[in-house]
Parts: sequence; structure tokens; C-alpha cells
Amino acid sequence: MTGEATNDTTTGPRTGPRTGRGAAGRPARPAGRPRSREADTAILAAALDLLIEHGAAQTSIEQVARRAGVTRATVYRRYAGKTELLVQALEWANHDHDPGFTGWRDLDHMLGEWAEHLSEPRNRVLLRRLYGSVDDYPELVATYRQVNGGRRAGFVREILARTRDEGGLPPDTDLDVVQELLAAAVLGHLGGHPDDEDAGQIKAHLFAIMKQLGHRS
Repeated sequence: MTGEATNDTTTGPRTGPRTGRGAAGRPARPAGRPRSREADTAILAAALDLLIEHGAAQTSIEQVARRAGVTRATVYRRYAGKTELLVQALEWANHDHDPGFTGWRDLDHMLGEWAEHLSEPRNRVLLRRLYGSVDDYPELVATYRQVNGGRRAGFVREILARTRDEGGLPPDTDLDVVQELLAAAVLGHLGGHPDDEDAGQIKAHLFAIMKQLGHRS
């Protein structure tokens, strides 16, 4: 590990398009030439994998470049530094998995989907990495909340409101509190339950929380 792993955060030696001839006498990439989509994808995938495997603090631009099969200059042409790259990797991986998503059918469908997501060890590790970096890299948690909140948070509220209106929750239920407690239950499960629990067990746990909040089938 090099010093770059801890010192490279939001700034770095951005390398712009070069003119003249490159190494070994090859013509340099002309200014304005479209970036390689393959390189873009490789860099973002490498950054996400390293974030999951090692955490933000122990991930460096050099490691990302090596994993992606590109040079550091290639990465810096796209990103000013590590934090910017990791933010973009999170947006790339999480924003609108399904653009056609319009919400869940009901509470059972919603908690079932959450349980499926939480049953994947890779997803669990990523969430722990993100929330474990909240003090040193607050941009990462903020980005995750943004790309997984907003539109989807509105759908969560819609399901809770429908559940209450159909008698599944007491009429005086504070939906904001329920939504916050469900989010806390997810974080609690990440830290207090083994990663080998299956989706059925996780879903049962989430419904047990809802029962304590007054939910009835």
C-alpha cells in the first residue's frame, strides 16, 4: 500500500489531453476524442469492488487503475481524486436500477425486496463500508442516501400510508417515525445479524419490527 491510499482524497493531479507524441513514439490521444466507454466502466467497477473489499480509506487511485487495467493518468483525466471517483461509482451502481420502477404492490412486496437485497453479502458489506466511513468520507453516505432515497423514499411512504389507510397500522401512526425506524432496523440487522441469513429470515425480522409498531395482517 502506498501513501496515496490515505492522502488521495478530493484532489489529485488531473491530467488533461496531451498533444504531440506519446511514449514509444505513438501519437497521443487527440484532444476532444470521445472517452472509452470500456475504460469508464472498468474504472467504476474497480472502484466499487475495492470500496467493498477494503473500504474507502484503504482504496487508492493507483489500486483502481491497476484493477481496471488503465494508467493513473487515465483515471485522473476523468476524476479529480478518490472521493469524486467513489461518489461516481456509487451513483453508477445504485441510481435507478430499474428506470421503470413505479413502487411496490404492498408492504409484503416491499419488505420482501428489501430482504432479498440484504441477503446478498456483497450488499451488506457495501452498506457497512459506507456507514463506517461517515466521519472521514461523508460524501459517500450522502450520495448513497440520495440515489436510494428521494424517489424510492416516496414510494416507501406511499406503501406505509396505504397500509395505515387499509387498517394494517393504527390510524394515528406517525409514518415519518415508522419510516425512520425501518431504516434503523436495516442498519441494526447489518451490524447484529450474521451475513448468511436468507431472505426469508430477514423478511420475518422486518415484519417483527413492524408488529411492534402496531402492524397487523
